[in-house]
Amino acid sequence: MAETAVTTTTPGRAGLFRRPRFRAGTPVAALVLGVAVGAALLVPMIAPLDQSAVALGRAALPPSLPHPGGTDDLGRDVLHRSIYGLRVSLLVGVVAALAATVIGGVVGSLAGLLGGWVDRVLMRVVDTISALPHLLLGIFIVAMLRPGLGAVILSIGLTHWLSTARIVRSELLSLRTRPFIDAAIAGGAGRTRVLTRHLLPHVLPKIALATTLMIPHAVWHETSLSFLGLGLPPHLASLGNMINDGQRSLLTGAWWASIVPGAVIVVVTLAIAALAARGRDHLDPRVRAELNL
Repeated sequence: MAETAVTTTTPGRAGLFRRPRFRAGTPVAALVLGVAVGAALLVPMIAPLDQSAVALGRAALPPSLPHPGGTDDLGRDVLHRSIYGLRVSLLVGVVAALAATVIGGVVGSLAGLLGGWVDRVLMRVVDTISALPHLLLGIFIVAMLRPGLGAVILSIGLTHWLSTARIVRSELLSLRTRPFIDAAIAGGAGRTRVLTRHLLPHVLPKIALATTLMIPHAVWHETSLSFLGLGLPPHLASLGNMINDGQRSLLTGAWWASIVPGAVIVVVTLAIAALAARGRDHLDPRVRAELNL
């Protein structure tokens, strides 16, 4: 019987870190995100909004040239308020993602460096919190505090740090057994120097990507809390507040009052996710599995 030769190949570094293919949607996503961020920063300076002003004479007007997004049932420009709401959502998303990254980085570093019973206890805490619905836990945290922007940021930070903790822990557990770490320790480097000079530079790119991917989740979390009345006060422009207010206008045919802010949040979060996917292509399969991508 003729034997069939079977050849196996072991993927090298080039196989794990392939050059990412060009994505046609990446420039579009960058343009959309740039326009959105620019509008959120410049429009409040160019065209300030009086958040308590109403104009009942132009209530529920459909989209037109003077009001591209139409007006709501109180005569307020929907597109203008959506830009103000986007500013709030992006602020909450970025700050909450950074807070969650700090919490997850500290927990993951302690678990990965100390190991032993510290690692087991911290990971059991992570598993326990992961079993709870994030939105319900966020509602509980905001309800225990005074509803507002600070409470929303705190609730997101306390519920979105789990993936970062897992990434940091797994990376440190892998890196601390590498020969260059043994060489640094043999050369007299202390634990702090090993962490700051040899471990963190390898972990920071993955933490940065995890933070970027966390921003859309934080934005949606803030929008959900505002929609439920646990975010900003109702008279202040927030995408969640606007969608909540606009659902009443749907019964009268004024669909734009909720569709416009909903479209803003969908387009912006998709743009952020598309740009993060570009950076995701640079990661090895082990980290992509950790991020559930």
